[in-house]
This record gives sequence, C-alpha cells and structure tokens, in this order.
Amino acid sequence: MVTWNFTTVDEFILVGLTGRQDMQILLFIVFLTCYLVTLIGNALIIWLSNINPRLHTPMYFFLRNLSCLDICFTSRGTECFLLLTMAYDRYVAICSPLRYTNIMHPILCIKMAAASWVGGFINAIVHTGITLLLPFCSRNVVNHFFCELPSLLELACADTSLNKIFIFVCGIVVAAAPFFFILITYVNIILNIMKIRTTGGRRKAFSTCASHVFVVTLFYGTIFFIYLRPGTVHVTNQDKMATLFYTFITPMLNPLIYTLRNKDVKLTLKETIRKKTLA
Repeated sequence: MVTWNFTTVDEFILVGLTGRQDMQILLFIVFLTCYLVTLIGNALIIWLSNINPRLHTPMYFFLRNLSCLDICFTSRGTECFLLLTMAYDRYVAICSPLRYTNIMHPILCIKMAAASWVGGFINAIVHTGITLLLPFCSRNVVNHFFCELPSLLELACADTSLNKIFIFVCGIVVAAAPFFFILITYVNIILNIMKIRTTGGRRKAFSTCASHVFVVTLFYGTIFFIYLRPGTVHVTNQDKMATLFYTFITPMLNPLIYTLRNKDVKLTLKETIRKKTLA
C-alpha cells in the first residue's frame, strides 16, 4: 500500500497583473478610478430611473438590475441572463408595440429579473462547491489577480478533466445559449425595423437597440474567449486582460453607453440639475 504525504494548502497567493513595484501604484490609481466611475455612473442610473415616473418602464427596470449588479459584485451568469431579458424586452417593444404593456407587465418583469439573479447565484455556488471538493497541496500561487476557476484548477492535486468539461458545459448553458437567443431576437428586430417606412422611425428603433448590442458584443466576446475553449488552461496574460473587460471595463462602460445614447436619461439629468440649481 502506497502512502502519499501531501501538505494541505489553506491559503492562496494571487500573482496579480504584474510584479513590478513601479507599476503597482499606477494600476491602483487606474483601477480605483475605474471603480469610482462604475459606482457613480451606475448609482446615477438607479437614482434617475427611480425619481422620474417616465422611466418606470420594463427597460429601465432591467437596467436598474444591471446597474445594481455592476455595483455590488461580478457575476457572469446573472449578467448573461439579464442581457437576455433586456433583449426580449426590446424585441417585444419593437415587434409587438401594441401588446407591449400587456406582455411586459410588472409581475413578469420581476419574475424574469429574479430568475436571472437566482440562475447566476446557482451557477456560482455550483462552481464554488465542486472546486472546494478538490484537494490542493504544495502549490498555492494563483496566476491571476483573483481566484478564477481555471487558475485554481491548475493547482489541484487531482485530475480536473471533469471540472474543465463541467466549466465548458456550463459556459454553453449560461453564456452560449442566451447569446444564441439574443442573436435570434435581434435578427427578428432588424427584420421588423426594415419594414418601417420612415427613415426617422428606423433611426429611432436602431438607436434604441444600439446600446444593448454594443454591451452584448463586448461582454460575450470576452466570456467566449476565456471559457469556451475546451482542453485549455487559461492563465496567460491575454486571459488576464480579457478578464479585465468583464470585471472592470464593462461595468464602467455600461452606464456611459446606456446614458449617452438615451434622450430620456439625459433629459432627466438636466431637469434634476436645473431644479437643484434653482433651489
């Protein structure tokens, strides 16, 4: 009988983005600025959409959920599902405008948002649970700036083939499937927009969806690059930079993308500033 003598690991050391001391202060300032912009921008969206009755619509309800998610924590699963619900909302608004109020009633919106949050939490809990079951010994240096699953699997003392397959399958269910339905949704939206006879009507319909399309492309592009590559270990510098997009860049850009192209939000902000100034 062979006895293996392993030293159990009870803590991990994060390598970070760089080991250069002269770069750490600069990176701290950059990331602090990004987080402050994220916090202020998303908090502003939540506040403005709450104080203006004109913004009490399903679109802004889902946008508030997305802003709340970006402020509190990073959840790829929840954001994937929220982006899907937002795409469905735009589909109903453009393809069935007369039935929009009846279809997107408040109870359905709450159920869709709740399902997105619950689905994201379940995805995170399952991944965390199966990772904690793995034995870790000897090596404890994580080649990342946070405990990313692929980087942790590289340190495990057991065969992680099933874990990698599970990550890939979950990536298909949580990311690829919603993205596929979003594509179908926007194909139908584009076909319906092309039926609009007036140029102004087409431009307005396209501008309504342009922000969401940009966010979907940016977010899903990085997710697919990191998680939907079977049989690979994701610890390269390119993967770290890609991870930065959905952990820092996307949450920071979301409020800017949605507000800069949104007349209602800009009008609400101007009215609020004018009232505060006159007061």
